[in-house]
Amino acid sequence: MAFSLLLLQPLSLPNSTNYSCGTVTIRCVLSDNYSRSSRVPYELKYGQSRVFHELPSGLKMEVLLQKANPQRMVERGSSSSNSDLPPLLFVHGSYHAAWCWAEHWMPYFSRNGFDCYAVSLLGQGESDVPVDSVAGTLQTHASDVANFIQKGLRSPPVLLGHSFGGLILQYYIAYMGKQDSSGLPSTYYPDLAGAALMCSVPPSGNSGIVWRYIFTKPVAAFKVTRSLAAKGFQTSLSLCKETFFSSEMEDDLVKRYQELMKASSAMPLFDLRKLNASLPVPSCAKSSLEILILGASDDFIVV
Repeated sequence: MAFSLLLLQPLSLPNSTNYSCGTVTIRCVLSDNYSRSSRVPYELKYGQSRVFHELPSGLKMEVLLQKANPQRMVERGSSSSNSDLPPLLFVHGSYHAAWCWAEHWMPYFSRNGFDCYAVSLLGQGESDVPVDSVAGTLQTHASDVANFIQKGLRSPPVLLGHSFGGLILQYYIAYMGKQDSSGLPSTYYPDLAGAALMCSVPPSGNSGIVWRYIFTKPVAAFKVTRSLAAKGFQTSLSLCKETFFSSEMEDDLVKRYQELMKASSAMPLFDLRKLNASLPVPSCAKSSLEILILGASDDFIVV
């Protein structure tokens, strides 16, 4: 479903500073003044902004944001004030970046009173690229998200993750409210207001999915391997469509997203062998955190 755009005034922010805006305080450098050439040909919608959050490593992580629109809330007859609602923070999966949330999700929830933020994990989108063969580990990606929440947001957010972003979210929840000292530097994971796992990789990783495909759907297993591991989705429009999108989507729109995905991943999110060796995600103690788990009947991969 395509959601209508929000006609919000773009944020007016200084070039490089600590600033406060509603529920967020971010150490940022605006993209127009950040000395890099844009890798991803995505034009933000009116009312959306791009900032760069500086991580403890000194690397900068792209954050797209769209504030709630009070006028639209009044027009829709909403009785909730913006201060009553937690901010939403979106985390993407493989071959994507923050832009995938800026298409429909951020405009929709912004229109309904939520301040929305979407991160591009390191090595993805317009975020900095680490000096390594892969973008990071489950721990480092979760730590980067935690750092943004701790340094950037004034109130606990609802954290939403798709695919491998959901696995990162599960790691975060396992350490929520605690200090994870297994890596350097040590990371504190702030509390959340809620969480949503959308077609998420399970706690045990994707190896179980792969083996189930091999024995029950060998043709599909071949297609998934060719599409993702061999990056066939980047050159085959039909394979890209079958892997990521519904059969009803127009080819010109699939082509647009295919080009964005090709440009979004400067390097793999993980070393999958090392990732699978580190799984399952640690179990967490009983918690009152509410978690929404969503799946899709036509999902080609996470079934």
